[in-house]
Amino acid sequence: MGHHRTSAILTTRESQVAERIAWGASQKEVADDLGISRYTVDNILRKAYDKLHISKINELSAWWFCTTFGISFELSPLKRTIGALFLACLFICGEMMNEHHFCRYRTGRVRIERTIKIKD
Repeated sequence: MGHHRTSAILTTRESQVAERIAWGASQKEVADDLGISRYTVDNILRKAYDKLHISKINELSAWWFCTTFGISFELSPLKRTIGALFLACLFICGEMMNEHHFCRYRTGRVRIERTIKIKD
């Protein structure tokens, strides 16, 4: 939190929200974590989107990671691919070696099958 590259464009609160969203938190989780309402988080995100000229959460996540870790948006396709592979390897190693997962895994809903007995 409080990264110097993100704070130049976004306010402190917008940076806090952007960081949590970039790491995969839902708006409700961000609200609970920061002690604000979900509607406030939604308003903060809209302001951040307007400042950054983006419209999607995945764009916000990409912007946050690139600016936080100093990754240029002007990379060649080869360098982008190498960077993506490196980050994927780093992520996979972290998932395998750490008991605290970076991602939230959601389980699917259990389907309940109902059978109707037909009277003879």
